Amino acid sequence: MAASTNPENNNVELKPPPGLKSLIDHLVSVYPDQPNPLQVTTLLKYWLGGSDPLDYISMYSNNGQGEGDSERIPPHWHYVSFGLSDLHGDQRVHLKEEHSTRSGMGFELTFRLAKTEVELRQQRESPDKPIRPPTWPANLLQSIARYCFQTGNGLCFGDNIPWRKCLDGSANSRMQSLLVAQDPQLGSIDTPLGTVDFCQIVGVTEEELEQASRWNGRGVLNFLAKDVLTGGDWLVTNMQRTMSVFELFPETLLNLQDDLEKQGSDLAGVNAEFTFRELKQTKTVKEEIDYQSLNERCASEENNRQMTESQVKREEPSFPQSMSLSSNSLHKSCPLDYQPQAPDCISLDGIEITLAPYAAKYLLLAIKDRIRHGRHFTFKAQHLALTLVAETVTGAAVTVSEPFGVLGYWIQVLIPNDLVSRMMEAFRNAQLDGKTEPTQRLEFDWPDKNFKLIVDQPPICVLPTAMSIEAATVN
Repeated sequence: MAASTNPENNNVELKPPPGLKSLIDHLVSVYPDQPNPLQVTTLLKYWLGGSDPLDYISMYSNNGQGEGDSERIPPHWHYVSFGLSDLHGDQRVHLKEEHSTRSGMGFELTFRLAKTEVELRQQRESPDKPIRPPTWPANLLQSIARYCFQTGNGLCFGDNIPWRKCLDGSANSRMQSLLVAQDPQLGSIDTPLGTVDFCQIVGVTEEELEQASRWNGRGVLNFLAKDVLTGGDWLVTNMQRTMSVFELFPETLLNLQDDLEKQGSDLAGVNAEFTFRELKQTKTVKEEIDYQSLNERCASEENNRQMTESQVKREEPSFPQSMSLSSNSLHKSCPLDYQPQAPDCISLDGIEITLAPYAAKYLLLAIKDRIRHGRHFTFKAQHLALTLVAETVTGAAVTVSEPFGVLGYWIQVLIPNDLVSRMMEAFRNAQLDGKTEPTQRLEFDWPDKNFKLIVDQPPICVLPTAMSIEAATVN
């Protein structure tokens, strides 16, 4: 991208703002032969009322590395976004956060698309004739960025995104979901406005997504990088790939299953609707608390907070369900970035939880591959979060003697060691194998623990009509 000049004074050169300049300089160092790449540009900028948060998406031609049997990186198109990090530094888009070392949201998106045989032949036959790259990946990145802006959620290396449809809009590609990797060529950089990670979006099959969800997103990415057929060292997405890495190399699935049994899963949670109510054992007078009252309080406080310009623009995002959380840090399971000041934990006598059927397939994983290994698992709803924790998790608000608690808008349930095997057996008997969604209501009851779990569609919570509620549903 060339710097523009002021038409009224051609002697004065307008320099790009500091965040934008840092990204441009970094990309020029990587692609010195392409200082002015083709770009998809947003006509109406986000801060002027537009709906697309990415100002630009640059598209580079990458020749890959190696040929024939020695090929490790196939020739491809490299797409890079501009806008999730702070480009301008004047708070027109990203508000400055105290004590934050990130630039804006702290990352930009990239995508690598393998060139087709037709494009490679055209490139060989007419090397001086430029070839226009497909633009659908730019729309894909814009959709992901829109979700990040509307919800305030960032992406982490190892995350997965169940897109559930062909990435390019066709009807015949098996690449229908996404994993998030660190761009192996761009890495991370420091800018005058903070650090920026380059998160590479990688197209995967449904089977690869399923195993990443159950086990470890980074582990599946490592499998994909081992062979050029599945992306090679730089994880290039090939929309013509017809077999998953586990079909091409069956031994990888055996290795994955062995590691899952020994080490557990890195999946720390999913977005899912739920409700809860207290199961009382005593008649002592204390604050009445359940899903309805807590959700209304949360919505009211959200509505009454001072609205910033960026928050006003939020709306319900058009984004697939069941995006996962890959962080093992308990505090990142907190449902909101504005918990009440120093909330006290309210202990419950017992609890009944109703969980949406589409999230039931994660119950066995949560207990077998997370709680059994001393970890935690979170179901995030619109305003609230429900976290199951093992006895050994540090920093939890619940204990073995008081296993059910509400901390602000965060419900925590401690699963004692002697309940783990019983829950695993119950979920297996109900055929919650992680592959199918139950079609009938299921009830699991452990009366000695005063704990009941129902798999059914949670009742719709009707909030006061005077409130303006911003929905943000991700899986």
